[in-house]
Amino acid sequence: MNEEIKKLYPKQLWENFSNICSVPHPSKHEAQLAAFLMKWAEKNKIECVQDKTGNLVFRAPATKGMENRTPVILQGHIDMVPQANSSKKHDFTKDPIETIIDNGWVRANGTTLGADNGVGASAALAVLADKKVAHGPIEVLCTVDEETGMTGAFGLKAGLLKGKILINLDSETEGELYLGCAGGLDANISMKYKEKAVPAGMAALQLFVKGLKGGHSGMDINLGRANANKLMVRLLKSSMDKYAAMISSVQAGSLRNAIPREAVAVIVLPEDKVAAYKRFVKKFADTVKVEFAAVEPDMEIKVSAAEMPKKMMVEDAQRRILNMVFAIPNGVQRMSDSMPGLVETSNNLAIFNAVKGQMTVKCLLRSSVDSAKEALGQKMTAIAELAGADIELAGGYPGWKPNMESPIFKTCLSVYKKKFKKEPAVMAIHAGLECGLFGVCYPDWDMISFGPTIVHPHSPDEKVNIESVGKFWDFLVEVLKNVPVKK
Repeated sequence: MNEEIKKLYPKQLWENFSNICSVPHPSKHEAQLAAFLMKWAEKNKIECVQDKTGNLVFRAPATKGMENRTPVILQGHIDMVPQANSSKKHDFTKDPIETIIDNGWVRANGTTLGADNGVGASAALAVLADKKVAHGPIEVLCTVDEETGMTGAFGLKAGLLKGKILINLDSETEGELYLGCAGGLDANISMKYKEKAVPAGMAALQLFVKGLKGGHSGMDINLGRANANKLMVRLLKSSMDKYAAMISSVQAGSLRNAIPREAVAVIVLPEDKVAAYKRFVKKFADTVKVEFAAVEPDMEIKVSAAEMPKKMMVEDAQRRILNMVFAIPNGVQRMSDSMPGLVETSNNLAIFNAVKGQMTVKCLLRSSVDSAKEALGQKMTAIAELAGADIELAGGYPGWKPNMESPIFKTCLSVYKKKFKKEPAVMAIHAGLECGLFGVCYPDWDMISFGPTIVHPHSPDEKVNIESVGKFWDFLVEVLKNVPVKK
């Protein structure tokens, strides 16, 4: 591990984050980290319990003179998105994250960093361990599996937590206070298709789309980045129509909440069309690169020889599947009318696989308006049904409606202006913060979210700004000092 990271300010926070990076913790594999944190709590004589879902709750009494303050819950999640560059060999269930300090930022070596939400969780734990921080009665809630379905938040039970104010530490721009978030819905589409033997006189080729930026399917969806799955389908559809190319397999995208960066397909086509087809792919690549020149400077679309497969899709299935995926909406669907600059509704066409007679498509729908989310789900259902595919809409979670009269919001607003001599931005986020789900079993919680500056989460380009972490910490400490007296 990079020992220099432990010398950054604030020291306790960065030590915690370094420790978290040293323990593998991708979504659904948080057990090692949970065990580590429970031992950490025991060492520091901090009360800790784990619920049946795997969430951890740490508790500490008020510091001297703060006993009359409203009890606070600091909250973050301890899982991370596991994404690595294709050139990087990394087993997220076994290997630690390699951290690098780079010109005022902390990043990882070819993988996601896990600052989302490792820095937030580290800050919450630092509050418990730092005897200099003044606070009222406090709990720290560390949830599991936030990134792949919010399993921890779904499994949280009423009565476990006693606090009345929840401060979520999972936002990603310092100087912004978040009062609302989008709800989400998974669309899982599947279809069995027929295959046939590859006839004589065919050549096999492999198509690659790679080098895209990807990113968070909520936070980055408005940046206009290319979707590798969409580009691959566009190429395959043209290949079928112009060059009689038939699909043997497609593997595109990997995570429902990450904009797809890479896609691979194996096709077969008549041998006498190979030379012309390679020229076509180059022309297609040049055209698409111009379209996305401003946002995808490292895009690569290539074709190379492949080992001859035994089977390929039948033509009817291929046409129906490609038309379906081509028609599925992707990206921003509508901007918010009530909050300028906020995405209201979007869809991320996250995964498209077609292998050995089984096709799957996975999408993540988001919206801050429940009816719009439902309508987008209905559109997805209509497209799937027209193609003869099965669709399941599942994993829905509610949004978090802003409350401009929130007492903790007013406290944060006042503290920020006083400490930094400027107004913070007041925001809602087009991503699925767990606050929406917490409001189901704890409807009386007063909630707010803020965090340090993290860019390119959910991609190997993820990095966190060191200076912003210091400001985030100073702000959090000051907010805790100024929490309202309990009524």
